[in-house]
Amino acid sequence: MQKLELNQFYFKLPELKTEPIIDDSTLRDGIQMPGLAVGPQDAAQIAKLLSEIGVERIELFHYQEPDKQAAKLILNQKLDMRIAAWCRAVKEDIDSAVQLGFNEVGISHPVSDMHFQAKWPEKTREQILANLIDVTEYAAKTCGLRTFVHGEDSTRADWTFESKLINSVADAGAECYRVCDTVGIGLSGDDAPLPSGIPAKVVAIKKETKIKAIEIHAHDDFGNAVGNTIAAIKAAQGVWEKIYASTTYLGIGERAGNAETEKVILNLYLHYGIRKFEGKTEKLKQTADYISHATGFHLPPNKAIIGDYGFAHESGIHTHGVLSNPWTYEPYPPELVGNKRRLTIGKQSGKGIIKHKITEITGTEPDDQNIATVVDTVKNIYANGRRASLNDDEFKKILQDLKITQ
Repeated sequence: MQKLELNQFYFKLPELKTEPIIDDSTLRDGIQMPGLAVGPQDAAQIAKLLSEIGVERIELFHYQEPDKQAAKLILNQKLDMRIAAWCRAVKEDIDSAVQLGFNEVGISHPVSDMHFQAKWPEKTREQILANLIDVTEYAAKTCGLRTFVHGEDSTRADWTFESKLINSVADAGAECYRVCDTVGIGLSGDDAPLPSGIPAKVVAIKKETKIKAIEIHAHDDFGNAVGNTIAAIKAAQGVWEKIYASTTYLGIGERAGNAETEKVILNLYLHYGIRKFEGKTEKLKQTADYISHATGFHLPPNKAIIGDYGFAHESGIHTHGVLSNPWTYEPYPPELVGNKRRLTIGKQSGKGIIKHKITEITGTEPDDQNIATVVDTVKNIYANGRRASLNDDEFKKILQDLKITQ
């Protein structure tokens, strides 16, 4: 697909000196979004689609019976991806994961004093840490599970204590530490200090702890989740061999949601030349539509990459440009992400798109008089209060009424 054209604008940056691994949390953090739910069969299909677009790891809930059914279905598919159980720092959660057949877990645990004081006001830091160490060791060493520890509220944590915690869970057998920007206050600038500076934290964890791998989990309360995720990946260059990026499809999740899986993938592929996503981005739109339908999430039509209006053109200037050369108002071909170009008729439409639509419908090029008549008719429709674009059937009816087509 138009590789020569893509090469005009993309794949220009030097190769990343770290490997980003997408760790999708749609079926855990995503479905915590108020009003959303997903059944076991749909969850299994979502996992399959995520695997096909290049996601290499996902995490799942496993508490309620439908969650357990979904986990079994997903594990039985033998997908080309790692599947982890999301756990609290209690041994019962680890036992549940083992019973269901998971090979790895992520243990979520607060690391900031704000969370400690709100959740365990009667306990000291040392008591809280001792429990996390015990559960991590149980998961990693007793049960033999690949173990991640998720540092909830990392961007508001005291770094001296957090670094101690990371070293402690590393000694207990954890292989990866997740930096959780739980309320989205993380900063992407290289000069942003700890604890909220994402690049600073990525570097400090490597420099001052013994954990083997790192992950970024960004929330979107400031609209910065994708930027912070990319900033973490860039900061890992030459520092970490790999970095996990925890994302959710469509950015669904609690409050303002998370970094969108599809945005991170497309940025990594086109801007940073991560070629393992080549040939997989064509399913981004299909995946979005399925997740939207399966969960009950309303997909905004102007959502970047996968929204129905992502490649829609209506105003005269834009449609004229796109009809001459799609690159004038499109950053990449819609087929690259499985989307499609939509040329619509509306209040801002001019003669160019009207002529194009008439030709498309009738198979013959209209004369100037017919074009002018249709343009006036459309203008009158919108002068009388119409807002929505005209769909093809409505436009055909106009042509029929004007005796331009049968």
